[in-house]
Amino acid sequence: MNHPLLIDTDTLQHRLGQPGLVVLDVRGRSAYEFGGHIPGAVHTTWHEYSDPNAVPKGLLNPDLGAIEQTLRRLGINQESDVVIYSNPFDNWGDEGRMFWMLEYLGHKNLRILDGGWVKWTAEKRPFEHGLAPPATGNFKAQPVKALAIVKEELKRIVRMPHERTAIVDARSLEEYLGKEVSGIPRPGHIPSAIHMAWNGFLNKDATIKDLDVIRAMLEDKGIRSDQEVICYCTGGVRSAWLYVILKLAGYQAIRNYPGSWWEWSRDFACPVEKDMHMLQKILGFDQAAGPSGKPS
Repeated sequence: MNHPLLIDTDTLQHRLGQPGLVVLDVRGRSAYEFGGHIPGAVHTTWHEYSDPNAVPKGLLNPDLGAIEQTLRRLGINQESDVVIYSNPFDNWGDEGRMFWMLEYLGHKNLRILDGGWVKWTAEKRPFEHGLAPPATGNFKAQPVKALAIVKEELKRIVRMPHERTAIVDARSLEEYLGKEVSGIPRPGHIPSAIHMAWNGFLNKDATIKDLDVIRAMLEDKGIRSDQEVICYCTGGVRSAWLYVILKLAGYQAIRNYPGSWWEWSRDFACPVEKDMHMLQKILGFDQAAGPSGKPS
């Protein structure tokens, strides 16, 4: 797909080694070191930028100096052309989280590799093992606060009519309806939230679907381009991928909630809704039937 926020595998291969290019591999450390990576790519994950003192894992470290130092060690400058990739079929939208975080921190030259490691290896493109130590960068964070939302502001929105704002839950349908999840105090979803699973936007080769198809998917859910859209999930990772998808589709006012359900479910002043009847139905249970759908 030709889009300014994406780069295709052929273009990236021809650009490898050029000054100013920083390729970020956001897969797991072992996959990067031992499974191979794009030549010259440096490794990082979203966990490195989380608040070390917060229980909700998605909250960003409030110490911007620490975040800057981590990004500088990756060789990122203010003017760097940053390309982010992962294995799109083996993560939670991590490349979207890195894209959103860097954009929130004020970086302006960001792209995601369309198809990621899946397409790169399927095309038998070059790779290497081990570490790729870069020169130290000079990135200075300048947060764009309009790209994130905090819990207290979201609580205020939920308490009043908000026709011009869509709240979108990027988790699985089971989580949205109220499935119990280990480590989460309360299951369910934010009242009025629209369910739009994060993982339905890829083709079989891991590239992003045609944007007309994506726009139709969003509109079918009632998510309009003239609304402000607030995305959340469990820890602001899957929702950050949805943030990227919305940007690709041309939505202009989008915010990610990094605290997401990890934070929201822990505050008993935050309202929660569930639909246990629908959850039992999709899991194959009802009042007169067991898991197989037959009378128990």
